[in-house]
Amino acid sequence: MGKVLVEKLLRSCPGISCIYLLMRPKGGQDVRARLEELLNSKLFDQLRATSPEALRCLVPIQGDIMLPGLGVAPQDAAMLISRVSVVFHAAATVKFDEALKLSLQMNVLGTKRLVELCHKMERLVALIHVSTAYCNCDRGEVKEMVYPPPTDPYKLIQLVDWMDDDTFNHLTPKLIGSRPNTYTYTKALAEHVLVQEATSLPLAIVRPSIVAAAWREPLPGWVDNLNGPTGLIVGAGKGMLRTLHCRGELVADLIPVDIPINLLIVAAWYTATQRKNGELLVYNCVSGMERPVRWGEINKHGMSALRRNAMNDVVWYPSLRFTQHKALNTIAVLLQHWLPAYLMDAAARLAGKRPIMVRIAQKLDRAASCLEYFTTHEWHFCNDNVQGLWAALSETDQHTFNFALSALHWPTYMEQYCLGTKRYVMKEELTTLPTARRHLSKMFWVHQLVRLMGAAALTAPSSSPSLPRVMWWVQQAWRVVVVVVAWRLVMLRSSAARRSWAALFRLLLRLLTYLPLFNRI
Repeated sequence: MGKVLVEKLLRSCPGISCIYLLMRPKGGQDVRARLEELLNSKLFDQLRATSPEALRCLVPIQGDIMLPGLGVAPQDAAMLISRVSVVFHAAATVKFDEALKLSLQMNVLGTKRLVELCHKMERLVALIHVSTAYCNCDRGEVKEMVYPPPTDPYKLIQLVDWMDDDTFNHLTPKLIGSRPNTYTYTKALAEHVLVQEATSLPLAIVRPSIVAAAWREPLPGWVDNLNGPTGLIVGAGKGMLRTLHCRGELVADLIPVDIPINLLIVAAWYTATQRKNGELLVYNCVSGMERPVRWGEINKHGMSALRRNAMNDVVWYPSLRFTQHKALNTIAVLLQHWLPAYLMDAAARLAGKRPIMVRIAQKLDRAASCLEYFTTHEWHFCNDNVQGLWAALSETDQHTFNFALSALHWPTYMEQYCLGTKRYVMKEELTTLPTARRHLSKMFWVHQLVRLMGAAALTAPSSSPSLPRVMWWVQQAWRVVVVVVAWRLVMLRSSAARRSWAALFRLLLRLLTYLPLFNRI
């Protein structure tokens, strides 16, 4: 969200004189090197082509929300205090399974430190805090208000200084209670800190739901990480994610990233120019109220898009099924994810290759587990403040900072999302599509043959005692033919499969040497 916000501000708000970015050194790079790397993203191609001078408005400030005073040098702090008029606070850890201690330090204590700096700013007219629509996910209906916190955040902040990580981890399940993860828990605490310490500041809170790829701008389908649904798209597109614990009839509250970004900017304008003294407005930035779509529809549109726009080197034909019952999904995961992963890694080791499938299965399992709570529950999010803010805009500003969803067509959006994942996350250029589609076509026929084998296996003589013996032999012959044809097709089309088969054959010979009968012969 931070990258898209910066690009939108530079492209659509030419009156801005300077944008200060709080950044920390990372991977041996200082903040200026990291800024250069950021600007080399495809996200800024349009700006580099049309308004390269706008990029000079960006000024990196070295800092870290984990440090006292945000880790900002005194001279930089003095500059921010005297010059900054609008603050967008989007810095946070968005990992659902982050350790509670670290999540508290970043999401709660980091917010407290930012508010302390904002109180000193001489020209501040708007502080916009990015929260999440799910910070109150223990409620079925979520209104645009700050609810009482699940616990006292100040007491937890005190524990951060002296309690060790192991003790914190041990207490985490009891502390977060009905919340599904530390992310939603600490974001709720952060909102309470804002209410307690920022009431005298021009504050507004924006709560996006599940942020997904861009819809219209700056690039349709743009996304640059595997968070949320994107990781599932990659897993399903590569044929590795086959089953998911999900209730397909529930509303999937995905929100394209450009929607909350436009809302953030408009909320800053309204807070600076229209806000009443002491007023705190919360904006639930969601799609379920205006343009609802269900998980089953997302899966249908997504699978269709992934089959038309294949990813490179798929390991199986994309086919994701939703399982409503957790126990049945666990069995399906074992059979369709873990068993193939271990078998493929065993074959890779025998062939002298690096085994990676188990590691990929672990990542997919972790991603699915993080989203499981949100794919098996549904919420009613009120968004009256968002609708009121839209009505307050002029027609020109509605066009420039469009956060209305009435024109969103989900099948087209999912097509863009899948293509964007292929291009911007997997770094697979669209020129590879013809080759990827040919490979996918081969995997389709392998998939169909395996399905035929499975269907034939369900009809056994024991389950059909009246079946004539001749017909039983015909069935067995058909099964053999299907297996041989499938095996032959795979061997002809895949050099990796041939190497794996040879490695498995050598392993069988080695095992036979340990049998007493074989040794005697």
